[in-house]
Amino acid sequence: MKNLNIIILAAGKGTRMHSSTPKVLHAIGGQPILNHVLDCANKLNPSKIIIVYGFGGEVVKTAITQDNIIWVEQVEQKGTGHAVQQAIDHLNDSDQALIMLGDVPLVNASECSELIESGNTDLAIMTLIKEDPTGYGRIVRASSSYDSKVLQITEQKDASSEQQLIKEVNTGIMAMPNKQLKSWLLKLENNNAQGEFYLTDIVKYAVDDKLNVATVTTSDEYSVTGINSKKDLEIIERAYQTKNAEQLLFSGVTLKDKSRIDVRGTLNCGKDVIIDVNCIFEGKVTLGDNVSIGPNCVIKNASIETGTKIAAFTHIDDASVGGDSKIGPFARLRPGAKLASNTHIGNFVEIKNAEVGVGSKVNHLSYIGDSVIGKSVNIGAGTITCNYDGQNKFKTIIEDNAFIGSDTQLVAPVTIGRGATIAAGSTITKDAPSEQLTLCRAKAQKSIPGWKRPVKIKKEQ
Repeated sequence: MKNLNIIILAAGKGTRMHSSTPKVLHAIGGQPILNHVLDCANKLNPSKIIIVYGFGGEVVKTAITQDNIIWVEQVEQKGTGHAVQQAIDHLNDSDQALIMLGDVPLVNASECSELIESGNTDLAIMTLIKEDPTGYGRIVRASSSYDSKVLQITEQKDASSEQQLIKEVNTGIMAMPNKQLKSWLLKLENNNAQGEFYLTDIVKYAVDDKLNVATVTTSDEYSVTGINSKKDLEIIERAYQTKNAEQLLFSGVTLKDKSRIDVRGTLNCGKDVIIDVNCIFEGKVTLGDNVSIGPNCVIKNASIETGTKIAAFTHIDDASVGGDSKIGPFARLRPGAKLASNTHIGNFVEIKNAEVGVGSKVNHLSYIGDSVIGKSVNIGAGTITCNYDGQNKFKTIIEDNAFIGSDTQLVAPVTIGRGATIAAGSTITKDAPSEQLTLCRAKAQKSIPGWKRPVKIKKEQ
């Protein structure tokens, strides 16, 4: 087998996207479209990947972080043939080329492998049978049979009325030997309705050279659909998410509604995982066995261990949760939150850059930041760790078995000793000793006789 040179055409502006962002950098599943194409390309083990870029070139190069890419610029947009011509100096005669499109994110690696095999000595084209072929180049054969010899590809604007009835269309994905490709590229002319250099003209040259023109016909239209508008973007996003959802279902995950889950990264699930509706997973997320995710949760770059229940409307970002814990509803775990097993984090609780030990509970309306909380600690409702003095952040340490009463402010840096109790309503600015009650309140409680609540003033009619 010859070495494989993959050429990815990614120079288009994407005018119909109505965006200053280059088309290939719009996201599918949380990743740039071009990254999805590169993922497919890498599965094919190429010796070279050449990306032909144009509009927003430097932005594209900066956004794509993969090493060992050969970048070539198409300064003027003169058609697909002209785009491939820009890569000609990087093609070794003894190698094989695969031409891919930078705006086709769901391209299928196994079908590309089949195409590569077919194009090892001849020209191979990936085609699609499309009920409405409008706008696509037609595959013109010697007869109406799909097994008959391919003669040429005719673009929509150059097709005769008879050719426009053809339903087999060109997807733009092709494979062929480099030596033949280079010779064909030098022959391209722009004598057509668009005044462009069509890559598809190489089919005529292959026929003239007595080479076979093979076809691999895909049955998955989404795998060869390019994105040219925000409508296309939405359609392919749904196709991508549906495919992910079906894979999750096949692996044993219970989804309450496969049409209402978004995976914008990678989601790895253990056995008997349940995911309710409208959940979004971003980055790298791992869910252990028997994890349950309630509706409307957003989870990013997180590890959630076996048996944990995440209640509705919980947000988790760059955090880890130990097994058999209960989180939410309406909880927020921010970056650096590390929860041990059997922890309870309840409604309207925010945890940031803090460790929470085994069996500890923060159940209501609290903020815990830059803290280390030991085992079996109870944090009362409305407790706040005051970790920021306006310029610097400080740490709060709460040792095992401490009890923090409701509406307490812990002004860091401060340590609450093992087994200590902090009375409700206290503002603690000094270390609290172990196994003692510590309180800090106003010395006197006052009542004002005869005080009346304000009453609503009636407006004049």
